[in-house]
Amino acid sequence: MSDSRRRVPPGLWRDGDFRRLWVGQTASQLGEQTSLLVLPLFAVLTLDAGAGQAGVLRAVGQAPVLLLPLFVGAWVDRWRTRTVMVLTDAGRALVLGAAAVSGFLGLLGLPALLVVAFAAGALSVVFDVACQASLVRLVERDQLVRGNSVLEAGRSAAQIGGPALGGALVALLSAPTAAAFGALCFTWSVLSVRRIRRTEAPQKSSARPPRVWRRVHEGLRFVAGDALLRIVCLASAAFQFSLAALMTVYLLFLPRELHLSGAAVGLALAATGPGALLGSVLAARLPRRFGHGVVLVSAAVTADGVFLCVPALHGPPAVTVPALLAVNLVFGAGGQLVNVTVMAVRQAVTPDGMQGRAAATITFFGMGPALLGSLFGGWLAQEWGLRTGLLVTAAGMMLSPALMAASPLARLGRVLAG
Repeated sequence: MSDSRRRVPPGLWRDGDFRRLWVGQTASQLGEQTSLLVLPLFAVLTLDAGAGQAGVLRAVGQAPVLLLPLFVGAWVDRWRTRTVMVLTDAGRALVLGAAAVSGFLGLLGLPALLVVAFAAGALSVVFDVACQASLVRLVERDQLVRGNSVLEAGRSAAQIGGPALGGALVALLSAPTAAAFGALCFTWSVLSVRRIRRTEAPQKSSARPPRVWRRVHEGLRFVAGDALLRIVCLASAAFQFSLAALMTVYLLFLPRELHLSGAAVGLALAATGPGALLGSVLAARLPRRFGHGVVLVSAAVTADGVFLCVPALHGPPAVTVPALLAVNLVFGAGGQLVNVTVMAVRQAVTPDGMQGRAAATITFFGMGPALLGSLFGGWLAQEWGLRTGLLVTAAGMMLSPALMAASPLARLGRVLAG
Protein backbone atom coordinates (compact mmCIF):
# COMPACT_ATOMS: atom_id res chain seq x y z
CA MET A 1 0.00 0.00 0.00
CA SER A 2 2.88 2.37 0.69
CA ASP A 3 4.04 2.05 -2.93
CA SER A 4 0.61 3.05 -4.14
CA ARG A 5 0.50 6.08 -1.84
CA ARG A 6 3.77 7.44 -3.21
CA ARG A 7 2.48 7.28 -6.76
CA VAL A 8 -0.88 8.98 -6.21
CA PRO A 9 -1.38 12.75 -6.35
CA PRO A 10 -1.74 14.11 -2.81
CA GLY A 11 -5.25 15.34 -3.62
CA LEU A 12 -6.55 11.78 -3.94
CA TRP A 13 -5.38 10.58 -0.55
CA ARG A 14 -6.53 13.80 1.13
CA ASP A 15 -10.01 13.09 -0.25
CA GLY A 16 -11.85 11.24 2.53
CA ASP A 17 -14.51 9.97 0.15
CA PHE A 18 -11.91 8.39 -2.13
CA ARG A 19 -10.26 6.75 0.90
CA ARG A 20 -13.61 5.34 2.01
CA LEU A 21 -14.29 4.01 -1.48
CA TRP A 22 -10.82 2.41 -1.56
CA VAL A 23 -11.26 0.75 1.84
CA GLY A 24 -14.76 -0.46 1.00
CA GLN A 25 -13.80 -1.84 -2.41
CA THR A 26 -10.73 -3.57 -0.98
CA ALA A 27 -12.73 -5.21 1.81
CA SER A 28 -15.40 -6.23 -0.68
CA GLN A 29 -12.80 -7.79 -2.98
CA LEU A 30 -11.26 -9.64 -0.04
CA GLY A 31 -14.65 -11.19 0.69
CA GLU A 32 -15.23 -12.01 -2.98
CA GLN A 33 -11.79 -13.56 -3.51
CA THR A 34 -12.27 -15.68 -0.39
CA SER A 35 -15.68 -16.93 -1.51
CA LEU A 36 -14.50 -17.65 -5.06
CA LEU A 37 -12.02 -20.15 -3.63
CA VAL A 38 -14.10 -21.46 -0.73
CA LEU A 39 -17.19 -22.49 -2.73
CA PRO A 40 -15.35 -24.70 -5.28
CA LEU A 41 -13.12 -26.19 -2.57
CA PHE A 42 -16.17 -26.95 -0.44
CA ALA A 43 -17.73 -28.78 -3.40
CA VAL A 44 -14.57 -30.67 -4.39
CA LEU A 45 -13.10 -31.52 -0.97
CA THR A 46 -16.20 -31.80 1.24
CA LEU A 47 -19.00 -32.86 -1.13
CA ASP A 48 -16.67 -34.84 -3.45
CA ALA A 49 -18.09 -33.09 -6.51
CA GLY A 50 -17.01 -34.40 -9.90
CA ALA A 51 -15.70 -32.41 -12.88
CA GLY A 52 -19.17 -31.90 -14.34
CA GLN A 53 -20.61 -30.71 -11.03
CA ALA A 54 -17.68 -28.34 -10.48
CA GLY A 55 -18.30 -26.88 -13.94
CA VAL A 56 -22.01 -26.42 -13.18
CA LEU A 57 -21.17 -24.68 -9.88
CA ARG A 58 -18.89 -22.19 -11.60
CA ALA A 59 -21.42 -21.67 -14.40
CA VAL A 60 -24.23 -20.95 -11.93
CA GLY A 61 -22.05 -18.40 -10.16
CA GLN A 62 -21.29 -16.73 -13.48
CA ALA A 63 -24.84 -16.87 -14.87
CA PRO A 64 -25.74 -13.41 -13.46
CA VAL A 65 -23.02 -11.89 -15.66
CA LEU A 66 -25.07 -13.04 -18.64
CA LEU A 67 -28.48 -12.18 -17.23
CA LEU A 68 -28.13 -8.88 -15.36
CA PRO A 69 -25.47 -6.36 -16.49
CA LEU A 70 -27.45 -4.46 -19.15
CA PHE A 71 -30.30 -3.71 -16.76
CA VAL A 72 -27.92 -3.01 -13.89
CA GLY A 73 -26.07 -0.44 -15.99
CA ALA A 74 -29.27 1.41 -16.88
CA TRP A 75 -30.24 1.41 -13.21
CA VAL A 76 -26.86 2.48 -11.82
CA ASP A 77 -26.68 5.52 -14.13
CA ARG A 78 -29.82 6.87 -12.41
CA TRP A 79 -29.02 6.12 -8.74
CA ARG A 80 -26.39 6.97 -6.16
CA THR A 81 -23.61 4.44 -6.46
CA ARG A 82 -22.96 4.60 -2.72
CA THR A 83 -26.46 3.30 -1.98
CA VAL A 84 -26.14 0.54 -4.57
CA MET A 85 -22.78 -0.64 -3.22
CA VAL A 86 -23.98 -0.64 0.40
CA LEU A 87 -27.09 -2.68 -0.39
CA THR A 88 -25.27 -5.24 -2.55
CA ASP A 89 -22.50 -5.88 -0.04
CA ALA A 90 -25.03 -6.14 2.78
CA GLY A 91 -26.76 -8.78 0.65
CA ARG A 92 -23.51 -10.69 0.08
CA ALA A 93 -22.78 -10.61 3.82
CA LEU A 94 -26.20 -12.14 4.50
CA VAL A 95 -25.79 -14.81 1.80
CA LEU A 96 -22.35 -15.96 2.97
CA GLY A 97 -23.42 -15.71 6.61
CA ALA A 98 -26.36 -18.00 5.88
CA ALA A 99 -24.03 -20.39 4.03
CA ALA A 100 -21.67 -20.45 7.02
CA VAL A 101 -24.48 -21.23 9.46
CA SER A 102 -25.85 -23.96 7.16
CA GLY A 103 -22.39 -25.43 6.80
CA PHE A 104 -21.83 -25.55 10.55
CA LEU A 105 -25.17 -27.37 10.89
CA GLY A 106 -24.29 -29.82 8.11
CA LEU A 107 -27.13 -28.61 5.88
CA LEU A 108 -25.12 -27.08 3.01
CA GLY A 109 -25.36 -29.63 0.19
CA LEU A 110 -24.69 -29.04 -3.50
CA PRO A 111 -28.19 -27.58 -4.29
CA ALA A 112 -27.82 -25.00 -1.51
CA LEU A 113 -24.28 -24.27 -2.67
CA LEU A 114 -25.63 -23.52 -6.16
CA VAL A 115 -28.12 -21.03 -4.68
CA VAL A 116 -25.34 -19.32 -2.72
CA ALA A 117 -23.11 -19.13 -5.81
CA PHE A 118 -25.90 -17.58 -7.93
CA ALA A 119 -26.93 -15.03 -5.29
CA ALA A 120 -23.34 -13.97 -4.59
CA GLY A 121 -22.66 -13.72 -8.34
CA ALA A 122 -25.73 -11.55 -8.94
CA LEU A 123 -24.83 -9.14 -6.15
CA SER A 124 -21.22 -9.01 -7.38
CA VAL A 125 -22.37 -7.87 -10.83
CA VAL A 126 -24.30 -4.97 -9.33
CA PHE A 127 -21.48 -3.94 -6.99
CA ASP A 128 -18.80 -4.02 -9.71
CA VAL A 129 -20.80 -1.87 -12.15
CA ALA A 130 -21.62 0.65 -9.40
CA CYS A 131 -18.00 0.79 -8.22
CA GLN A 132 -16.70 1.54 -11.73
CA ALA A 133 -19.26 4.33 -12.16
CA SER A 134 -18.55 5.66 -8.66
CA LEU A 135 -14.90 6.51 -9.33
CA VAL A 136 -15.83 8.73 -12.29
CA ARG A 137 -18.22 10.66 -10.06
CA LEU A 138 -15.67 11.08 -7.26
CA VAL A 139 -12.43 12.16 -9.02
CA GLU A 140 -11.36 14.42 -11.84
CA ARG A 141 -10.76 12.99 -15.33
CA ASP A 142 -7.02 13.53 -15.12
CA GLN A 143 -6.95 11.42 -11.94
CA LEU A 144 -8.74 8.39 -13.43
CA VAL A 145 -5.63 6.43 -14.38
CA ARG A 146 -4.07 6.82 -10.94
CA GLY A 147 -7.41 6.36 -9.20
CA ASN A 148 -7.97 3.12 -11.07
CA SER A 149 -4.41 2.06 -10.31
CA VAL A 150 -4.97 2.56 -6.57
CA LEU A 151 -8.30 0.74 -6.56
CA GLU A 152 -6.75 -2.12 -8.49
CA ALA A 153 -3.87 -2.18 -6.02
CA GLY A 154 -6.47 -2.75 -3.30
CA ARG A 155 -7.96 -5.52 -5.41
CA SER A 156 -4.46 -6.98 -5.71
CA ALA A 157 -4.05 -6.97 -1.95
CA ALA A 158 -7.35 -8.83 -1.72
CA GLN A 159 -6.11 -11.35 -4.28
CA ILE A 160 -3.10 -11.94 -2.06
CA GLY A 161 -5.08 -12.32 1.15
CA GLY A 162 -8.33 -13.86 -0.07
CA PRO A 163 -7.12 -17.16 -1.57
CA ALA A 164 -4.42 -17.61 1.06
CA LEU A 165 -6.80 -17.00 3.97
CA GLY A 166 -9.61 -18.96 2.35
CA GLY A 167 -7.39 -21.98 1.66
CA ALA A 168 -5.85 -21.84 5.13
CA LEU A 169 -9.25 -21.56 6.84
CA VAL A 170 -10.61 -24.49 4.83
CA ALA A 171 -7.54 -26.62 5.57
CA LEU A 172 -7.08 -25.71 9.25
CA LEU A 173 -10.67 -25.10 10.35
CA SER A 174 -13.56 -25.59 7.91
CA ALA A 175 -15.26 -24.21 4.80
CA PRO A 176 -18.08 -22.66 6.88
CA THR A 177 -15.46 -20.72 8.88
CA ALA A 178 -13.99 -19.38 5.63
CA ALA A 179 -17.49 -18.39 4.46
CA ALA A 180 -18.06 -16.54 7.75
CA PHE A 181 -14.81 -14.64 7.20
CA GLY A 182 -16.08 -13.57 3.75
CA ALA A 183 -19.30 -12.30 5.32
CA LEU A 184 -17.29 -10.18 7.78
CA CYS A 185 -15.33 -8.65 4.89
CA PHE A 186 -18.53 -7.59 3.13
CA THR A 187 -19.80 -6.08 6.38
CA TRP A 188 -16.57 -4.07 6.65
CA SER A 189 -17.17 -2.79 3.12
CA VAL A 190 -20.70 -1.66 4.03
CA LEU A 191 -19.44 0.28 7.05
CA SER A 192 -16.84 2.12 4.94
CA VAL A 193 -18.82 2.89 1.78
CA ARG A 194 -21.87 4.17 3.65
CA ARG A 195 -19.67 6.95 5.09
CA ILE A 196 -19.02 8.50 1.65
CA ARG A 197 -20.43 12.01 1.99
CA ARG A 198 -20.16 13.53 -1.48
CA THR A 199 -23.51 14.16 -3.14
CA GLU A 200 -23.71 12.48 -6.53
CA ALA A 201 -25.69 13.78 -9.45
CA PRO A 202 -26.72 10.82 -11.61
CA GLN A 203 -27.85 11.75 -15.10
CA LYS A 204 -31.61 12.32 -15.34
CA SER A 205 -32.53 13.85 -18.66
CA SER A 206 -36.18 14.57 -17.85
CA ALA A 207 -38.81 14.45 -15.13
CA ARG A 208 -39.98 11.20 -16.68
CA PRO A 209 -36.87 9.12 -17.40
CA PRO A 210 -36.75 6.89 -20.49
CA ARG A 211 -37.91 3.32 -20.22
CA VAL A 212 -35.25 0.88 -19.13
CA TRP A 213 -35.18 -0.82 -22.53
CA ARG A 214 -34.43 2.50 -24.20
CA ARG A 215 -31.58 3.17 -21.79
CA VAL A 216 -30.22 -0.32 -22.38
CA HIS A 217 -30.42 0.27 -26.15
CA GLU A 218 -28.54 3.56 -25.79
CA GLY A 219 -25.71 1.76 -23.99
CA LEU A 220 -25.59 -1.00 -26.61
CA ARG A 221 -25.56 1.51 -29.46
CA PHE A 222 -22.80 3.58 -27.87
CA VAL A 223 -20.47 0.62 -27.34
CA ALA A 224 -21.24 -0.88 -30.76
CA GLY A 225 -20.52 2.48 -32.41
CA ASP A 226 -17.05 2.89 -30.91
CA ALA A 227 -14.29 0.90 -32.62
CA LEU A 228 -12.17 0.66 -29.47
CA LEU A 229 -14.99 -0.50 -27.22
CA ARG A 230 -16.12 -3.07 -29.79
CA ILE A 231 -12.75 -4.80 -29.79
CA VAL A 232 -12.59 -4.59 -25.99
CA CYS A 233 -15.86 -6.56 -25.93
CA LEU A 234 -14.62 -9.18 -28.39
CA ALA A 235 -11.23 -9.64 -26.72
CA SER A 236 -12.86 -9.78 -23.28
CA ALA A 237 -15.35 -12.40 -24.48
CA ALA A 238 -12.57 -14.62 -25.84
CA PHE A 239 -10.53 -14.20 -22.67
CA GLN A 240 -13.36 -14.81 -20.21
CA PHE A 241 -14.62 -17.91 -22.07
CA SER A 242 -11.14 -19.44 -22.10
CA LEU A 243 -10.29 -18.35 -18.54
CA ALA A 244 -13.53 -19.82 -17.14
CA ALA A 245 -12.87 -23.09 -18.94
CA LEU A 246 -9.26 -23.12 -17.75
CA MET A 247 -10.10 -22.32 -14.12
CA THR A 248 -12.71 -25.09 -13.99
CA VAL A 249 -10.04 -27.59 -15.04
CA TYR A 250 -7.31 -25.85 -13.00
CA LEU A 251 -9.14 -26.12 -9.67
CA LEU A 252 -9.54 -29.85 -10.30
CA PHE A 253 -6.03 -30.31 -11.70
CA LEU A 254 -4.26 -28.90 -8.63
CA PRO A 255 -5.73 -31.18 -5.93
CA ARG A 256 -6.33 -34.29 -8.06
CA GLU A 257 -3.48 -34.41 -10.59
CA LEU A 258 -0.78 -32.60 -8.60
CA HIS A 259 -2.15 -33.80 -5.22
CA LEU A 260 -2.02 -30.38 -3.53
CA SER A 261 -3.83 -29.67 -0.26
CA GLY A 262 -6.37 -26.89 0.14
CA ALA A 263 -3.74 -24.69 1.78
CA ALA A 264 -1.28 -25.32 -1.07
CA VAL A 265 -3.97 -24.47 -3.64
CA GLY A 266 -4.71 -21.22 -1.79
CA LEU A 267 -1.01 -20.38 -1.62
CA ALA A 268 -0.51 -20.99 -5.34
CA LEU A 269 -3.52 -18.87 -6.30
CA ALA A 270 -2.53 -16.13 -3.86
CA ALA A 271 0.57 -15.43 -5.96
CA THR A 272 -1.77 -13.71 -8.40
CA GLY A 273 -2.10 -10.94 -5.82
CA PRO A 274 1.53 -9.76 -5.64
CA GLY A 275 1.63 -9.97 -9.43
CA ALA A 276 -1.50 -7.85 -9.68
CA LEU A 277 -0.01 -5.33 -7.27
CA LEU A 278 3.01 -5.06 -9.56
CA GLY A 279 0.69 -4.73 -12.54
CA SER A 280 -1.15 -1.86 -10.86
CA VAL A 281 2.11 0.02 -10.32
CA LEU A 282 3.20 -0.59 -13.92
CA ALA A 283 -0.21 0.55 -15.21
CA ALA A 284 0.40 4.01 -13.76
CA ARG A 285 3.65 4.33 -15.78
CA LEU A 286 3.94 2.15 -18.86
CA PRO A 287 0.93 3.41 -20.91
CA ARG A 288 2.16 7.00 -20.51
CA ARG A 289 5.58 6.01 -21.79
CA PHE A 290 4.83 3.49 -24.53
CA GLY A 291 1.17 4.06 -25.38
CA HIS A 292 -1.89 2.10 -24.30
CA GLY A 293 -2.00 -0.19 -27.35
CA VAL A 294 1.52 -1.58 -27.09
CA VAL A 295 1.13 -2.16 -23.38
CA LEU A 296 -2.22 -3.91 -23.78
CA VAL A 297 -1.06 -6.40 -26.41
CA SER A 298 2.31 -7.13 -24.78
CA ALA A 299 0.78 -7.65 -21.33
CA ALA A 300 -2.00 -9.87 -22.69
CA VAL A 301 0.43 -12.11 -24.60
CA THR A 302 2.60 -12.54 -21.51
CA ALA A 303 -0.22 -13.10 -19.02
CA ASP A 304 -2.26 -15.50 -21.14
CA GLY A 305 0.68 -17.39 -22.61
CA VAL A 306 2.21 -18.32 -19.24
CA PHE A 307 -0.52 -20.89 -18.58
CA LEU A 308 0.78 -23.00 -21.45
CA CYS A 309 3.49 -24.14 -19.02
CA VAL A 310 1.10 -25.59 -16.44
CA PRO A 311 0.06 -28.84 -18.21
CA ALA A 312 3.71 -29.91 -18.27
CA LEU A 313 4.05 -29.82 -14.46
CA HIS A 314 4.80 -33.10 -12.66
CA GLY A 315 6.35 -34.06 -9.37
CA PRO A 316 5.91 -33.44 -5.64
CA PRO A 317 4.56 -30.18 -4.16
CA ALA A 318 8.13 -29.01 -3.46
CA VAL A 319 8.57 -28.81 -7.24
CA THR A 320 5.10 -27.89 -8.49
CA VAL A 321 4.14 -25.21 -5.94
CA PRO A 322 7.11 -22.87 -6.72
CA ALA A 323 6.37 -23.27 -10.45
CA LEU A 324 2.70 -22.44 -9.88
CA LEU A 325 3.68 -19.42 -7.79
CA ALA A 326 5.76 -18.12 -10.72
CA VAL A 327 2.94 -18.77 -13.23
CA ASN A 328 0.33 -17.00 -11.12
CA LEU A 329 2.69 -14.10 -10.38
CA VAL A 330 3.22 -13.46 -14.11
CA PHE A 331 -0.48 -13.92 -14.86
CA GLY A 332 -1.45 -11.50 -12.09
CA ALA A 333 0.98 -8.79 -13.24
CA GLY A 334 0.09 -8.98 -16.92
CA GLY A 335 -3.63 -9.42 -16.30
CA GLN A 336 -3.81 -6.45 -13.96
CA LEU A 337 -1.88 -4.29 -16.39
CA VAL A 338 -4.46 -5.18 -19.05
CA ASN A 339 -7.39 -4.55 -16.69
CA VAL A 340 -6.30 -1.09 -15.55
CA THR A 341 -5.34 0.02 -19.05
CA VAL A 342 -8.60 -1.18 -20.61
CA MET A 343 -10.60 0.52 -17.87
CA ALA A 344 -8.76 3.79 -18.46
CA VAL A 345 -9.49 3.58 -22.20
CA ARG A 346 -13.17 2.83 -21.57
CA GLN A 347 -13.60 5.65 -19.05
CA ALA A 348 -11.73 8.13 -21.27
CA VAL A 349 -13.94 7.61 -24.34
CA THR A 350 -17.26 7.40 -22.43
CA PRO A 351 -19.38 10.39 -21.31
CA ASP A 352 -20.24 10.61 -17.61
CA GLY A 353 -23.92 9.84 -18.15
CA MET A 354 -23.06 6.66 -20.04
CA GLN A 355 -20.42 5.22 -17.67
CA GLY A 356 -22.66 2.68 -15.96
CA ARG A 357 -24.24 1.45 -19.18
CA ALA A 358 -20.92 1.25 -21.03
CA ALA A 359 -19.36 -0.75 -18.18
CA ALA A 360 -22.42 -3.01 -18.00
CA THR A 361 -22.53 -3.59 -21.77
CA ILE A 362 -18.86 -4.59 -21.84
CA THR A 363 -19.43 -6.79 -18.78
CA PHE A 364 -22.39 -8.48 -20.48
CA PHE A 365 -20.70 -9.22 -23.79
CA GLY A 366 -17.20 -9.57 -22.39
CA MET A 367 -17.89 -11.76 -19.36
CA GLY A 368 -21.14 -13.45 -20.36
CA PRO A 369 -19.33 -16.24 -22.28
CA ALA A 370 -17.69 -17.30 -18.99
CA LEU A 371 -20.80 -19.33 -18.19
CA LEU A 372 -20.37 -21.41 -21.34
CA GLY A 373 -16.64 -21.57 -20.71
CA SER A 374 -17.18 -23.15 -17.30
CA LEU A 375 -19.46 -25.80 -18.77
CA PHE A 376 -16.99 -26.41 -21.60
CA GLY A 377 -14.12 -26.77 -19.12
CA GLY A 378 -16.07 -29.27 -17.04
CA TRP A 379 -16.90 -31.29 -20.17
CA LEU A 380 -13.29 -31.21 -21.36
CA ALA A 381 -11.97 -32.42 -18.01
CA GLN A 382 -14.51 -35.21 -17.89
CA GLU A 383 -14.12 -36.42 -21.49
CA TRP A 384 -10.46 -35.67 -22.30
CA GLY A 385 -8.83 -35.72 -18.89
CA LEU A 386 -7.44 -32.96 -16.70
CA ARG A 387 -4.02 -32.52 -18.34
CA THR A 388 -5.32 -32.45 -21.92
CA GLY A 389 -8.23 -30.21 -20.94
CA LEU A 390 -5.84 -27.78 -19.30
CA LEU A 391 -3.65 -27.65 -22.42
CA VAL A 392 -6.62 -26.97 -24.71
CA THR A 393 -8.02 -24.20 -22.52
CA ALA A 394 -4.58 -22.60 -22.04
CA ALA A 395 -4.14 -22.49 -25.83
CA GLY A 396 -7.56 -20.85 -26.12
CA MET A 397 -6.37 -18.01 -23.89
CA MET A 398 -4.16 -16.76 -26.73
CA LEU A 399 -7.16 -15.78 -28.87
CA SER A 400 -7.72 -12.60 -26.85
CA PRO A 401 -4.29 -10.98 -27.46
CA ALA A 402 -4.51 -12.10 -31.10
CA LEU A 403 -7.76 -10.15 -31.52
CA MET A 404 -6.26 -7.05 -29.88
CA ALA A 405 -3.10 -7.25 -32.00
CA ALA A 406 -5.17 -7.27 -35.21
CA SER A 407 -7.31 -4.27 -34.20
CA PRO A 408 -7.00 -0.46 -33.87
CA LEU A 409 -6.52 -1.02 -30.13
CA ALA A 410 -2.95 -2.20 -30.80
CA ARG A 411 -2.10 1.16 -32.43
CA LEU A 412 -3.62 3.27 -29.68
CA GLY A 413 -1.38 5.95 -28.21
CA ARG A 414 -1.85 7.70 -24.88
CA VAL A 415 -5.53 8.37 -24.22
CA LEU A 416 -5.18 10.09 -20.85
CA ALA A 417 -2.72 12.36 -19.17
CA GLY A 418 -1.25 10.69 -16.15
